[in-house]
Amino acid sequence: MAKRLLDKKGVTYKEINVDRESGQREIMMQRTKRRTVPQIYIDDYHVGGFDDLHLLEQQHKLDALLKV
Repeated sequence: MAKRLLDKKGVTYKEINVDRESGQREIMMQRTKRRTVPQIYIDDYHVGGFDDLHLLEQQHKLDALLKV
């Protein structure tokens, strides 16, 4: 759902599959202190998961973060 929302916004993003890329899950957990995916960053800002991304959209704050 996060990818669909970002696609709808017309932004490019880099997806890191923590299940396919060795060591990436551990890096994600150290960086975010969370175990669930997705963990979304906009530049260096840690948004959180999809619920957090969706909340930003509902609050009309996402476009400013995405600079769209």
